[in-house]
Amino acid sequence: MKEKGKLKKVLSRFDLLFLALGAMLGWGWVVLSGTWISSAGSIGAVIAFLIGGLLVVFVGLNYAELASAMPKVGGEHEYVHRALGENMSFVASWAITLGYVSVATFEAVALPTVIDYLMPNYEAGYLWTIAGWDVHLNWVLIGSIGAIIITAINYIGLKQAAVMQTIFTLMIVAVGLLLIFGSGLHGEPANLSPYFVGGMGGIMSVLVMVPFLFVGFDVIPQVAEEANLPQRQIGKFLILSVIAAVIFYLAIAIGVGLGLNQGQLADTELATADAMASLFGSAMFAKILIVGGVAGIITSWNSFIIGGSRVLYAMAQSGMLPRWFGRLHPKYNTPSNSILFIGLLSMLAPLLGRSALVWIVDAGGLGIVTAYFFVALAFITLRKKEPDLARPFKAAKSPVYGYLALLLSFGFIVLYLPGMPAALVWPYEWIMVAGWALLGIFFFIKMQSGAYKEAVEDKSEAL
Repeated sequence: MKEKGKLKKVLSRFDLLFLALGAMLGWGWVVLSGTWISSAGSIGAVIAFLIGGLLVVFVGLNYAELASAMPKVGGEHEYVHRALGENMSFVASWAITLGYVSVATFEAVALPTVIDYLMPNYEAGYLWTIAGWDVHLNWVLIGSIGAIIITAINYIGLKQAAVMQTIFTLMIVAVGLLLIFGSGLHGEPANLSPYFVGGMGGIMSVLVMVPFLFVGFDVIPQVAEEANLPQRQIGKFLILSVIAAVIFYLAIAIGVGLGLNQGQLADTELATADAMASLFGSAMFAKILIVGGVAGIITSWNSFIIGGSRVLYAMAQSGMLPRWFGRLHPKYNTPSNSILFIGLLSMLAPLLGRSALVWIVDAGGLGIVTAYFFVALAFITLRKKEPDLARPFKAAKSPVYGYLALLLSFGFIVLYLPGMPAALVWPYEWIMVAGWALLGIFFFIKMQSGAYKEAVEDKSEAL
């Protein structure tokens, strides 16, 4: 008989790996590679990814230990709640949800943007202009219909979403390997010059993109309760996914650097695709790479609807949000209302136009690194408070990785503040962050009053 009211253990080890890897290998590697190299130089971009990769590995080690010790839905929500209490758990959970929602909405805007490259000047049905970009009805519909499809797949079951994730992640890897193979055969080492652009400032400009590009490994902790494998392996597969993504991004940066010279980089709008065409001497290969980019949009979108819905579900189960978010579908055993909430935001995002891509990246990045900071703090605190806690995967004997992750994540938070290289842009990005914060404050005040806890308790008694 099917167990009601609980999430089901339906994910295999490969499901976990592809959920995380597909989340990290989204559309960014297709559209941003030219920016990496022109901003920092070929070697400067590599150094930025090595430094950023270290941050992600340090944070990932924190997550790996905590996820194996507490394989509970919601990930950060559970760890911070146990270590630092309810209030800090709310802040961390709300921050990571901003990150997840930002990626889901980013992909809804990215999907019609890809069509711009495949079918130039196809837009019709002018709606309005935002930040100098004309929004057209058919452009919006492409993103919104994509959101409906991804939401529907997640609504009917996690396993179905995981199967789709595996297929499209394999597509991304295949296309990426084709680019890397082509750069090894036909790349020009002279194209790598200049190795550095803008000194440390150039490296920093690429470094601030890393949190958004690598967010996704933390989807594994969100679905740990639904993973059908030993707890220790949850941590192992999390770290494996991070290392694989770091290697992939480094290889793409070098591949594009070998494929395009400085003049070509200055003229390109989609450097990764143009590098592929240049390396193989055919425009058809550019379209093949863009198809890989579409696969990346789908995998990221899918992962973050999964991750974001599980955080909202966990918050509702803890009495932090209205119990509406904590509803499990009676047939599909999915947090259906939370999935619909993120799906609705994804459907609306294309109405903001293409300019929203940058706003969403920056606003979401701040939420992501804020959550990483709290996870590192929880990691350190639990090492002190609960030294005997069973940790099937232990990062190290000492909490050194916690302190490193804490320091680096705090450094990233500072970079988003006014006067810094990645300062949020006024008014659009600050409006997004402020709007999310105000909504969070409303829920926080209601949580403090106990309104949501009473609803959860009444429901439990009724059951």
